[in-house]
Amino acid sequence: MFVATAAAELNLEAEVVKRDLGRVLLACEARAEEVIAAAQTPTVPEVVISAEAREAALAFLAAPDLLVRIAADFATVGIVGEASNALVGYLAAVSRKLPAPLAVIVQSTSAAGKSVLMEAVLGFVPPEDRVSFSAMTGQSLFYLGESDLSHKVLSIAEEEGASRAAYALKLLQSEGELSIASTGKDTASGRLVTHTYRVEGPTAIVLTTTAIDVDEELLNRCLVLTVDEDRAQTWAIHDAQRKAQTLAGLAARAERDAVIGLHRDAQCLLAPLPVVNQFADALTFADGRTRTRRDHGKYLGLIAAVTLLHQHQRPRRTATVGGHQVTYVETTLADITIANALAHQVLGQSLDELPPQTRRLLTAIGEHVSTEAKRVGVDTELVRFTRRQLREALTGHGTGWGDTQLKVHLARLVDLELVAAHRTDRGTFTYELTWRGEGKTGLPFLIGLTDPTTLTNNTYDANRSGPQPAWSGGGRAPVGGQSGGGRTGPEAVNAHVNGHIQPLDLVETADSTDPGPDTADVVHTDTVPDDGALVATAGGR
Repeated sequence: MFVATAAAELNLEAEVVKRDLGRVLLACEARAEEVIAAAQTPTVPEVVISAEAREAALAFLAAPDLLVRIAADFATVGIVGEASNALVGYLAAVSRKLPAPLAVIVQSTSAAGKSVLMEAVLGFVPPEDRVSFSAMTGQSLFYLGESDLSHKVLSIAEEEGASRAAYALKLLQSEGELSIASTGKDTASGRLVTHTYRVEGPTAIVLTTTAIDVDEELLNRCLVLTVDEDRAQTWAIHDAQRKAQTLAGLAARAERDAVIGLHRDAQCLLAPLPVVNQFADALTFADGRTRTRRDHGKYLGLIAAVTLLHQHQRPRRTATVGGHQVTYVETTLADITIANALAHQVLGQSLDELPPQTRRLLTAIGEHVSTEAKRVGVDTELVRFTRRQLREALTGHGTGWGDTQLKVHLARLVDLELVAAHRTDRGTFTYELTWRGEGKTGLPFLIGLTDPTTLTNNTYDANRSGPQPAWSGGGRAPVGGQSGGGRTGPEAVNAHVNGHIQPLDLVETADSTDPGPDTADVVHTDTVPDDGALVATAGGR
């Protein structure tokens, strides 16, 4: 109708108008395809680092005390204590560049500081490498751009805000991608057709939660970090808050921006290199439960993240894989030592059947029952207590358990038969501690890990890596003493050495030079006579 009307108005033949109209339609369709293709093409923002900033970032990544500096920088940006938690969060963010990134859940009660910890970790990540949401609907992740989450950090402020998207998060963590088939209308024909949407990973995930009961399937895919809630830590936080209002605090805020900029530049300079663990066949892990199949993957991912972070202190090696040249970095014994120390704290807690707050209450009840048994002069098995008596005893010790909080965690201990409840004639309850300290180590502990001191460089192909020279090279700066009272400096991590938990000063492989392709790092352990602390040093290619 349009062709006929236009031809009559212009006094032309209909075929002439029809031919010209066809050319217009073809041009419009070609332009539409260009627009659609441009919209579907991921736009990667160009990151420009000045020569001066690049030099400073490379010097930072090559520093012998890299982990020490990272822990100190977290203190600079306002994190009080929590050095191990912050370091694990940092490694999880770095792991976004690996094929199987780590996922982290920061769990604590309200106002304990979990959000501050997460924001500090995310602050060190370049903005173009992170995606943050306060909440998500059930299928929101499926409709993101195809590469919007690829090798990025996805953070969600509260796990409750992502409860409807838990299924998508679990798939993203396990499968490394998301896909969904959805029905929509075809714009050309108007008919209903099936469209497939795909979101590529892999993605590092960071969540926070105040919930005691978290989706178990999501929980066993993540490293669980618990914030220090002791009274001494609260004092230290109050002290830091007061200092922030002083002139020194004003100067610290200025330094904070420089520290954040340095870390963002450094993370930009970390290449997504494959990590080869030549000691993998010699490593061991607990195998008593099926969930350790996933926890073992987290442990290996932690080792890989430590190695990747130190890539500027490692020689880059090449190999032919599938007919292609592949450049990679190798794991050292120092990397395994660091990862083991962190795994004892993080995975040692996540493998516990009790949430950290409940475990803390169980320990406090044990101390209360022991005190009462000594005071009355009876065996601990004969001590009975009410919830009111327990609350008063805990408050007297400065723990500050609220009635609701105490009721929830005490009920969990009763359900797990660690505490027995006895009904009295008046209808009230008294409680008996049935737990006798089984598994009590005093420190988080993960069974089954290989002691790195028993590994040697002869556990892998000597023809590839070459003979290993004798250890030389001095000690490196430690991560620091174990946190006590929430101090702002770096805290120590613990390692399992010869079947015992000992404070460990971590010393990293920090060789910035490589004399040849046939050399590798050697880790030497030595016991310091003065304080008995095990010190691991690395170097001496």
